[in-house]
Amino acid sequence: MLSQLSVRNFAVVEAAEIALGPGLTVVTGETGAGKSLLVDALLLLSGTRADAGMVRSGCERAELAAEFNLDAAPAARAWLREQALDDADGACRLRRVIAAEGGSRAWINGRSVALGQLAELAAALVEIHGQHEHQTLLDRSQQLRMLDAVADCNDAAAKVRGLASQFRALAARVRALTGGDDRAERIDLLRHEVAELERWALPAEALADLETQHRRLANAGKLAEGAAGLAELLDGDSEFAASRSVARARSELEHLAGIDPALQSAVDTLDAAGIQIGDAASTLARYAEGLDLDPQRYAEVDAHLTALHDLSRRHRMPVAELYAHAATLRGQLAELEGAGDALAQLAAEQKQCLADYAAAAAKLSRQRHGGAHKLGQSVTMLMGELGMAGGTFAAELHAQSDGEPDPQGRERCEFMVSANPGMPPRPLRKVASGGELSRIGLAIEVAALGADAVGTMVFDEVDAGIGGAVAETVGAKLRTLGERCQVLCVTHLPQVAAQGHAHLAVAKAIDGKVTRTHITTLDAKARREELARMLGGVEIDRETRAHAKRMLEKAQAP
Repeated sequence: MLSQLSVRNFAVVEAAEIALGPGLTVVTGETGAGKSLLVDALLLLSGTRADAGMVRSGCERAELAAEFNLDAAPAARAWLREQALDDADGACRLRRVIAAEGGSRAWINGRSVALGQLAELAAALVEIHGQHEHQTLLDRSQQLRMLDAVADCNDAAAKVRGLASQFRALAARVRALTGGDDRAERIDLLRHEVAELERWALPAEALADLETQHRRLANAGKLAEGAAGLAELLDGDSEFAASRSVARARSELEHLAGIDPALQSAVDTLDAAGIQIGDAASTLARYAEGLDLDPQRYAEVDAHLTALHDLSRRHRMPVAELYAHAATLRGQLAELEGAGDALAQLAAEQKQCLADYAAAAAKLSRQRHGGAHKLGQSVTMLMGELGMAGGTFAAELHAQSDGEPDPQGRERCEFMVSANPGMPPRPLRKVASGGELSRIGLAIEVAALGADAVGTMVFDEVDAGIGGAVAETVGAKLRTLGERCQVLCVTHLPQVAAQGHAHLAVAKAIDGKVTRTHITTLDAKARREELARMLGGVEIDRETRAHAKRMLEKAQAP
């Protein structure tokens, strides 16, 4: 529900803050005062194209803002959550700024958005019926959804959508298993790749050992020569060998320790060093003698690593991940090779899904045809009451092909209208007259009370070309609609204005060369005066005021 609307520097409105409540709110004013500016503001806040000429003369920009209460708008709340635009307090604030030099910007809950997003959200919040304006009712998918709501078959429609989605998921699994025409090629490729990986890929520990072997074999000569040289340096025949130097040092230190026993610990340390040097030399000598100088083994290890690096490049992953990748490809190969059983199971599931879908779609079709007949009769009757006697309305259902399950069912809906006797029905979206279109929209909304999820409806020119008893009927229907949702109606007829739960008056004032429009919420006394003005024109007498009072009392009577 629209709770607040504010405009600033918009056309002839300098500034206006309007609080709106539930029920029917009527907007009246003299011709040219700017009654439709509120509708224009809501259209712009719904994402329609902006014109720099809408900016008040002499101002840099026009600012429009609206706040909606979302307590009864689950679709809008869900959309805001999906777009990460929801607000903590649960409200919804729309804002749009139009620059005088051209261009505009939009915000939802303080965050900048594209006009397309604004339009998507507004479609769940407000529906505007008026000449040349986009209306939800003109969209065929929306017509089908409204028919489902009128026919009380939303559950059946949801089941059809679910089964169609299930069938698409099964078909996707079949395509994945069959791989289309290249299934055999895919199997051959996987077999080749798995064979290569099983031959060369190694687990982490074995791969580390292979890399160590490669380094050792590649440097075997250098290692053997180095180890033998170090063994000779430590304990060789040279007088400069480390073991001989330590032995000489120990001999001299032992003489000194005979003089001073405090040096005995140093003698013991040199004894240990001599032993360790001997052990190290022996280890190096054995290592040099036992080192494998096997060119053939080196060639094998080198070829293995070369193959691994080639596979790494081809599969676009590190060598260390190839072993796990082999397991993945084995799984894919097994799935494709064993696809026969899986495909048979999927075929059975698809067959059952098709049967379930056919039954659900048939049930939905029966409910839709019943709802279409009921809606057609109701709207046709209401059109007669609203000044279009002889006009007819029908919700035509057009069968779709019996191909793959369709989420919307086996038919599409088109609202067809003949506004005058003898005229062939035409699609509602092609009805040209704004007044007729508005009244037909009103008839549909009243006939479908409770079926439309949109919480705010705006009617402009709904009373164009009518008067008298028909005007009173239009007002009564609007008031009835206002009992279910919020309705805003711009009108020039007192019979319609009297039916409002609330009343806004638009007045234009000229101060020198400056024109300003003011929007005022009327109290009971001011409403009587406004209705008297609408009834009596320039001359308002006691009788006119009494008539206005009676109209209000009649409209407000339970």
